Amino acid sequence: MTSNGVIAIAGAIAASAALANAFGQSVRTTDHWHPRFAPDVATAWQVNHPDGDDYIAPAGGPRPVTYDPAHPFVPTQPGRPIQPTYRIADVANPILQPWAAAEMKRANDEVLKGGVPYVPRERCWPAGVPAYVLEPPFNITIFIETPKEILMVHQNDQQIRRIFMNVPHSAHPKPSWTGESVGHYEGDDLVVDTIGLNDRTFVDNYRTPHTDKLHVVERYKLIDNGKTLQDTIRVEDPGAFTTAWTAIQQWKRTDRGPIEEDSCAENNENMFHYDVRPIPQTTKPDF
Repeated sequence: MTSNGVIAIAGAIAASAALANAFGQSVRTTDHWHPRFAPDVATAWQVNHPDGDDYIAPAGGPRPVTYDPAHPFVPTQPGRPIQPTYRIADVANPILQPWAAAEMKRANDEVLKGGVPYVPRERCWPAGVPAYVLEPPFNITIFIETPKEILMVHQNDQQIRRIFMNVPHSAHPKPSWTGESVGHYEGDDLVVDTIGLNDRTFVDNYRTPHTDKLHVVERYKLIDNGKTLQDTIRVEDPGAFTTAWTAIQQWKRTDRGPIEEDSCAENNENMFHYDVRPIPQTTKPDF
């Protein structure tokens, strides 16, 4: 190869690197790029649709639970003279096992009788997986990336989710709130596989239950020239669902970072009668 050819290739590599960095990416190896979700300390991610508390439905196939068509959910939207409503789950969704649908119907009936439903964060409970990605637009999420793990951190109560990179699952992970997440890159996608979840969380804000057989696979990727982060989520749990189903979440890039301290328990006041759980408390230190 001529020296001009070498120079041309070097120039092309440099141009590609500059373009990738502009879109929030960085070089992983000499022949491949991988997404960079935290290019600087100010970059954070904020849900990219009016109600980040709900998933975006996929174009086809089994879908996540959403609201009952007879009782549409209307979120609070500042500046719009629209009366908000509470969530009434569509228990006719065919993904639900009979016991799960019956449990959700009981919760629906309480709301229809005038009760006020809750989502776990309102009492400072961990969201779990996959519901970790369901956050209201006023919250932000940041990524902390290291060669061995990626941390996802919510500003709301600084909830942390750890993704261990390029390692297999433990043989027998102890069930926990966020389970055991392991990740690797497939092209431009960050693929995260999560097992080992306890059954104390819901998979959404319609209080859809699950069992400890829950298995979640997510594919994170940058789209829209790096301005949007998309998570395509596949959920399977033979104990609670009749089939695997898919959901989507999207965030927009924002410069609202770095995150601020935002403790949940100290700011949580029960002004009304809510159908809630007690705020979690510990009786002994963790260290």
